[in-house]
Amino acid sequence: MLVEAEGMFYRAQDGHSVLDATSGLWCVNAGHARKQITEAVHKQLATLDYAPSFQMGHPLAFETASRLVELLPAPLSHVFFTNSGSESVDTALKIALAYHRVRGEASRTRFIGRERGYHGVGFGGMSVGGIGNNRKQFGTLLPGVDHLPHTHNLQHNAFTKGQPAWGAHLADELERLVALHDASTIAAVIVEPMAGSTGVLLPPKGYLERLREICTRHGILLIFDEVITGFGRLGDVAFAAEKFGVTPDILTMAKGLTNGVIPMGAVAVSDTIHDEFMSRGDAAAIELFHGYTYSGHPVACAAALASLAIYRDEKLFARAEEMAPAFERAAHALRDAPHVIDIRSMGLVAGIELAPRPGAPGKRAYETFVTCFERGVLIRVTGDIIAISPPLILSEENIDQMFSTILDVLQTVS
Repeated sequence: MLVEAEGMFYRAQDGHSVLDATSGLWCVNAGHARKQITEAVHKQLATLDYAPSFQMGHPLAFETASRLVELLPAPLSHVFFTNSGSESVDTALKIALAYHRVRGEASRTRFIGRERGYHGVGFGGMSVGGIGNNRKQFGTLLPGVDHLPHTHNLQHNAFTKGQPAWGAHLADELERLVALHDASTIAAVIVEPMAGSTGVLLPPKGYLERLREICTRHGILLIFDEVITGFGRLGDVAFAAEKFGVTPDILTMAKGLTNGVIPMGAVAVSDTIHDEFMSRGDAAAIELFHGYTYSGHPVACAAALASLAIYRDEKLFARAEEMAPAFERAAHALRDAPHVIDIRSMGLVAGIELAPRPGAPGKRAYETFVTCFERGVLIRVTGDIIAISPPLILSEENIDQMFSTILDVLQTVS
């Protein structure tokens, strides 16, 4: 049980301090209990606690959208607000369907996701996602969904620093799916630039570029799910799209948008998509029959603007880039630790893959998670993969504590 947090640390109910090596849940990029965000939320609650987002708005929503557009690669210049990453994904899928319909291509209803992809827990996100356990309890999901193969390959890419060299050809599987289903039936391809929830799977060099080229050629929209990779996680820039030099048609975000303080998400779309909707109907028409009670909530916007100001004023994306080499060295120093079969990293994220315990997959990593917490470090595990994604404010001392604790624990885990 966690009862307090400040900076890089949680305090557990029993009183012991816990270094947050996971940014909460990939979201507290600026560290905990930031006074600037707290004060902005308090002030907004006393000024305008709620405003409806249908047929009207409020200034902070437009200010937040404008600030995001400054961080996004062109031509992603328009923003639709949601309340979570799951809602952002379902919104992106609905926008894709509606876009093709208003263009007169209503036959484009199919989505292509990817194995080992995670896109939240809405029915749309589960359908395009590729994690079996997230799908099997819920029966029928969206029809007309297919999946690309994942890119993870220990034989070719183990212990990679940055993007792996092998695997760009896996994007060509999209051509096979296009031939199978016909491009005229496919609305969009959705991928995480870096898959986070399934254990830090980095895109091979040339892979995203190839997906972009195939989608463009066949009139298929490309959606990047940047709920995890957004806001400096990979270092230097706000979004992975810019980091990898590949711009999607639609980009989803959440988590770090408000530093995890208030639930909020957003979907950015290209000028082409926005303008296609706006060119239809009269001024009184509803362009997109979609929205949420809390879209662009004024208090969430206040938290977002304060978070974005911290990222800018403290140059935290540049700090992530500056700290990345020390983080990478410490992560890869675990190469010879017991049970470790792979380490992969980029920016301030690392995946440490453990050999599964015979007959008990996931048990070794879970035991590592529990023991690390008892020894004062919060890590995250998925299957037998440890994921590390600390706040961007971390120090070298924090890096040492994270990875030395993991090493000590791996030496005791059977």
